[in-house]
Amino acid sequence: MNLSLYLLTVLIWGTTWVAIKLQMGAVAIPLSIAYRFSLAALVLFAILLLSRRLQALGRRGQLICLAQGLCLFCVNFICFYTASQWIPSGLIAVVFSTATLWNALNARVFFGQRIAANVLGGGALGLLGLALLFWPQLVGHTASRETLYGLGLALLGTLCFSAGNLLSSLQQKAGLRPLSTNAWGMLYGSLILLTICLVQGVPLSFDASPRYIGSLLYLAIPGSVIGFTAYLTLVGRMGPERAAYCTVLFPVVALNISAFAEGYRWSLPALAGLGLVMAGNVLVFRKPRPALRPTPSTPAG
Repeated sequence: MNLSLYLLTVLIWGTTWVAIKLQMGAVAIPLSIAYRFSLAALVLFAILLLSRRLQALGRRGQLICLAQGLCLFCVNFICFYTASQWIPSGLIAVVFSTATLWNALNARVFFGQRIAANVLGGGALGLLGLALLFWPQLVGHTASRETLYGLGLALLGTLCFSAGNLLSSLQQKAGLRPLSTNAWGMLYGSLILLTICLVQGVPLSFDASPRYIGSLLYLAIPGSVIGFTAYLTLVGRMGPERAAYCTVLFPVVALNISAFAEGYRWSLPALAGLGLVMAGNVLVFRKPRPALRPTPSTPAG
């Protein structure tokens, strides 16, 4: 079950970049994100109400959903969309892949969970592998003030993503399922985004072209309803640090699609990076060996 959820998350989120590129155009970025999550929340609420599986949330649960909506379905996306205007996508992917390490560290600080050495080692291998995969972009990009702004936003987006992971883990420990908490979190996130648009005077426009509507449907249903539910279920089942290794594999899927759709060519450093990412994946999910218990000595005579 865990493997199926893991592969589903990686395949879906590894392909959403195509739909995100199709979203760029006449509609403002925060408004497009708001459309995405309001539609996703509507679909989730409809499914839960029709199947009578919508869980009742108390005041504490609603407040955590509000925080989750702010971190995971609002600030996170604004940071990454804005950062992509200043720094290359490869650099963003490398920063985002540090979510594995941030999740392990935050779980230690806030939940008192022991940091597994194999998770840290696998995360470091994955980070090094992504750096090799995107080496031409990293070397060819000149540093500037905008670069620092972009890196700062990408790091802030990653920290918000990590915070959203931990909040979901907290909700699941309280017996609340990701379907219900995601529905409320996405609703809150879209309302916050719409409020930001109104305060900033962003025109509430909509692109009725098949390209925009098709990409919106893909981002809302597979990308959000299925993707976030599968991923946050993994967070509850496997822990935030192991589930976050998905963030290392998304760019690998995206590069393979780019090889067919955009003529991306694999180089030796990129292949070496791919090998390191796969090795990191194996290391992250390797089960630790049980500690050997000393055999009690039998008394003589």
